[in-house]
Amino acid sequence: MEKPKKCISRQEAKDLQSRWWKTRGKAIERSEKHKDVCAVKFSVAELEEYLKYVKEKSGEKGIEDPGVCIWMGSYAPGNGKPSLSTVFLSATKPKSEKIEEEESDFEDNPEIEPYNTGAGLWPPGVY
Repeated sequence: MEKPKKCISRQEAKDLQSRWWKTRGKAIERSEKHKDVCAVKFSVAELEEYLKYVKEKSGEKGIEDPGVCIWMGSYAPGNGKPSLSTVFLSATKPKSEKIEEEESDFEDNPEIEPYNTGAGLWPPGVY
């Protein structure tokens, strides 16, 4: 199999993550008064399961070329744990109406449930 076209180098990934820590990561730490998760892991099997679900449900509705949007979120504090960041996946579909040049060409698909409960990297580390 050929490497996908959208792969980036490890150095580009390190630069992206470093910039996140220097900007958003520090802001979160100041605001929340604790370090936060900076990576969330899903197994390949979990991702394949959700992608299969999105493909099947989308196909039932005649949606071609469905997508998945990765959203950032945070859990409420509780059980002695601080509010930590997470990500969740949400199915998308192509927009049905004409789009402007700056707009995205997809929209949320509310007929398919989002996916969550990945494992956050703790303690937070540097890529």
